[in-house]
Amino acid sequence: MNLTKKDKIEIFENAISWIVVMAMFIYGGGKLIQFGDVAEIDKTLSEMNGMELMWAFYGYSKSFAITLGVFELIGGLLILINKTRIIGCLFTSTILVNVIFQDIYFGVHLGALKAAIIYQLLILIILLLNKEKLMTSIKTLLISDKTEQTKTKFFIKILIAFGIFIGLRILEYFITIKW
Repeated sequence: MNLTKKDKIEIFENAISWIVVMAMFIYGGGKLIQFGDVAEIDKTLSEMNGMELMWAFYGYSKSFAITLGVFELIGGLLILINKTRIIGCLFTSTILVNVIFQDIYFGVHLGALKAAIIYQLLILIILLLNKEKLMTSIKTLLISDKTEQTKTKFFIKILIAFGIFIGLRILEYFITIKW
């Protein structure tokens, strides 16, 4: 069998993708069952270290931890499927960056921080291996509508948009004020 350079890159990409996918499945699945009842904590807030505080935070709202776990599972699934891999990498990156910041700011075990950084670096490698697809997608999203319009029409559209903006902000104010 003669493997081309493209074949070797595909094999490497799949291997590192599976590492991230496995981690997202493990960590995401763990969040579904991991955090117990916050009532078990017998320390005051000032007595807790960062890790204990973060666990109390997650344990206080089981639905929050479950939501994060589901997002990690979705990210892993998206990375697993070749057609959705780039979207999965971008989606999972938002989760991992949040995890990395939490690990840093709450003083979570150094091993967990290192693992999250490794997974994020692997995602960056996957994105780098797919840079042409990624750049084409970004260029497509950034292409502006080049239809010609008069300056008068442009300013009228801006004024109408500004009026709608003001109306929506007023509506937001009345919806969100305390009654």
